[in-house]
Amino acid sequence: MRNYLLKLKTFLLALALIFCANLVANAQSRTVTGTVMDPILGESIPGATVLIKGTTRGTATDLDGKFSLDLQAGDEVLVISFIGYLPQEVEIGNQTNITINLEEDIQSLEEAVVIGYGTQDKKEITSAVVAVKPEDFNKGNVSNPAQLLQGKVAGLSITRPGGNPNAGFNVRLRGLSTFGANSSPLIVLDGVIGASLDNVDPNDIQSIDVLKDGSAAAIYGARGSSGVILITTTKKNPKDGRVNVSVNSFGTMDQATNLIPILSPEEFVERGGTDYGSATDWRDELIDDSFSYTTNASVSGGFNNTNYMASVNYRNNQGIVNGVSNERLNTRINLSQGALDNRLRLNVNLSFTNVDRESINNDAFRFATLYNPTAPIYDDSQAALERFGGYFQADVLDFFNPVALANQQKFVGETKSALTSYRAEFDLLPNLTISAQYSQDRSNTLSGDFWSKQDYQVGLNADGSAQRRTNDRVQKIFESTLRYELDLTDGLNMTLLGGVATQSTENQGFNARVKQYLFDLGWDNLGAGAIRVGANTEVASYANQDQLNSLFGRANFNLNNQFFFSASVRAETYSGFGENNQTGVFPAVSLGSDFTQLFDMGLFSQFKPRASFGVTGNLPPSPTLALGVYGNGNRVDLDGDPLTQNDVYVGIVQNSNPNKELKWETKAEINVGLDFGVWNNKLTGSMDYYIRNISDLLFNVPVAPGTPNVFDPGRFNTVSSTWVNLADLRAAGFEFAVSAHDISLGGIKWHPSVNFTLYDKTTIESLSAGDLGFDELRFATPGSPGQNNNPIIYNRVGQTLGDFYGPVLEGFTDGGEYILSTTDPDKFEKIGNGLPKGEFGFANNFVYGGWNLSFFFRGAWGHDLFNSYRGFYENQDAISNTWNSVVTDKTPFVTSSPTFNSSYIEDASFIRLDNMELGYNFTTRSPNLNSLRVYFAAQNLFTITNYTGIDPEVRITDAENGNGFTSSLSPGIERRSTYFQTRSFTLGVALNFK
Repeated sequence: MRNYLLKLKTFLLALALIFCANLVANAQSRTVTGTVMDPILGESIPGATVLIKGTTRGTATDLDGKFSLDLQAGDEVLVISFIGYLPQEVEIGNQTNITINLEEDIQSLEEAVVIGYGTQDKKEITSAVVAVKPEDFNKGNVSNPAQLLQGKVAGLSITRPGGNPNAGFNVRLRGLSTFGANSSPLIVLDGVIGASLDNVDPNDIQSIDVLKDGSAAAIYGARGSSGVILITTTKKNPKDGRVNVSVNSFGTMDQATNLIPILSPEEFVERGGTDYGSATDWRDELIDDSFSYTTNASVSGGFNNTNYMASVNYRNNQGIVNGVSNERLNTRINLSQGALDNRLRLNVNLSFTNVDRESINNDAFRFATLYNPTAPIYDDSQAALERFGGYFQADVLDFFNPVALANQQKFVGETKSALTSYRAEFDLLPNLTISAQYSQDRSNTLSGDFWSKQDYQVGLNADGSAQRRTNDRVQKIFESTLRYELDLTDGLNMTLLGGVATQSTENQGFNARVKQYLFDLGWDNLGAGAIRVGANTEVASYANQDQLNSLFGRANFNLNNQFFFSASVRAETYSGFGENNQTGVFPAVSLGSDFTQLFDMGLFSQFKPRASFGVTGNLPPSPTLALGVYGNGNRVDLDGDPLTQNDVYVGIVQNSNPNKELKWETKAEINVGLDFGVWNNKLTGSMDYYIRNISDLLFNVPVAPGTPNVFDPGRFNTVSSTWVNLADLRAAGFEFAVSAHDISLGGIKWHPSVNFTLYDKTTIESLSAGDLGFDELRFATPGSPGQNNNPIIYNRVGQTLGDFYGPVLEGFTDGGEYILSTTDPDKFEKIGNGLPKGEFGFANNFVYGGWNLSFFFRGAWGHDLFNSYRGFYENQDAISNTWNSVVTDKTPFVTSSPTFNSSYIEDASFIRLDNMELGYNFTTRSPNLNSLRVYFAAQNLFTITNYTGIDPEVRITDAENGNGFTSSLSPGIERRSTYFQTRSFTLGVALNFK
């Protein structure tokens, strides 16, 4: 019995030992899985190395960034590494599935920056060039590529007051560079010069590079004065045959915000306003929350020497007013192919865009604010039904029911654009490459305007009116370059570039407007309009073309990665200037040195001072300014008998006198800068100071007919104006940008960046050419009612551009009447300026596990705005009782009729939380789903400002000045037709399949 018990104990002990050994073995051989991610892009990283620390055991992530490892006893830490990222150690603990977010190694990357006609290592850049990557782009419902950069680049001002989805963005780089229409930076899209931002969807953009100073932009010659923005859509894909499918879809809700306070119906009646017996919130009746949606889908991949990308982008942006929308469909195909051992490289980029716009008369926003709050929306009387279509209308000058205005007028437009480019490169020798590129940019716009027979503002007096317009543009560019790279001596590298280019542009259009319809038929049946001459009618067409031929070259030198030098020159001939001045030459030179390669700079990992000088030109917006061309005059009835028509003709008038000496506008710019990195490039940044002198700006000046034409000796002026090279301007500024990388806050990684610009505002050095010119130019009358006569912006020689002049409000009488310093416009004092003293942007990105949070502040200071709502609608005189009043913390008791004065010029400095995004990257186990990201974004969350108008945003131009040559001379006016501000909330999902 004892032996039996001993054997049983021995058996149980052995069984327990076997069971424990099995547990230990299982514990030692357990498996850990995971995914390696780039948290900024939300994409997995294939090919990353995953090692068990202290061993050679490991694996590489698969095509979807996933890995699986069998662990042994003592395995505690994983080491993950990949080229271009910082190695990371992760404690395993009890985890069985781990998501690892790698961080970009800023120092290890030889970042290539796109410059004119090529790329250059960032370390070699000697001009003011800024590269913006997708992880730095603004988030949310971004419908225009300009929004991606808003506030991101020092010196680049991107503004759009209000929330109109059809409104474009005003883009200015380092302030004003011309009076003409070419005041925005040149867009170069995948190497195509002068492309429109409408040709690319923001979702397709891979990088944006901004050439800020004259030396960087001079390689583009006559088109680079306002700076250059280079947009790249081509994405380099793996060559292993993998196919990447990306889908990004989101919905957005827009709400009106920052509405100016006005009197309630009871307050309005108590103040003495006419009581119609109703209580109507006109803004609530006009506006509502709007819902928009966007879907972007792309397919990309590569095999052998072939690389491709195809995308479809659909956007439907609705305005906060019924009848305002922007629907956009963009398709893109990028294809590249290598042949002859990749010595021959072929690229084809095709983009097709269709945009449908629907708008209302923006005066509806003005009348929604000031219309009588006791008036009803509708009037069911027979007279109102017949005359106004059942809407209530008051018989008051410049006073229209805003709901009727939005519904009885209609404005639509459809633009179809196609951008095609074909490029070939061939390596004649290993260091000698020839290239040729042909591109065609075609745009066709068809628009229609309609005013109902019962529209009180326009259509009633015209008995209905409709209009149809077409505008067609085609630009063709051919360029060829030769690039040669050579090591001259040990450590000295030289790169030479030479090229020729030709550009032709053709424009044509047609316009017809008629009136007096029997029924409201609109623009699709202009033949039903009985009257086709006189007021509210028009028939017109136009066509023009121009030619620009160019020859250019550039030389870059790199000595031991210590000293860098670049020089370029471009000569261009343009058909639109005087016969004696059709060729312009635009040189540039820049140099820099990285002192950290020469000396021990301590905490500095980069310290590269640089200096540059460049001259650029500017094309006129019309190719006929120098010619003194003829145009159409008035209809002339030769016998004065209205019953006869065979003797009625349209007369001929000369538009301006010819000027054989008309020449290029030029901008000469000096830039001194510093690129720096601190603590092994954990902190990187740049600073620049620039001075620009702009000469020979084009302007139309008055002359006396019959006097000698000084620009065409032996001839006389036949009309009262001549285009001349008139103005000289001076501007300067200081720009600063800094970014910090991988700041650890516990388990959170923080990536902040900040930039700001200090402007030395543009000074007018001259407004004269010989004996012609001005001492000052006055613009911008406040408007009707009662303030149509006196301009409020004076541009004076020796003063800053965009100065407000007016009487100073010194106080009020006991009865609430103005006490003004003067009523004589010639004695008005300077009371403000519409251009900012500075702008800034402050971006933050936080990453924690699969979460990321980003938010961005933007602001401007030192600019003033004329608050036109206060300037017209805060007084309590008898006439003002006709309309409602705005009531702000600046509203005094005033019984005088509205009169422009210093009290209506307000400091519009502001800080705005421009956008915020919270996203989460889900760990995916599907072999086909590479990444899944859900995000929530918001735009224009709040604004801190003392300005009491609609939007404190900088006004670079005057919205009511349609003259492209003078609109820039009247900045700083918030007109009453400003579209209300909107706040946006976006919910979206992004997926990537492989």
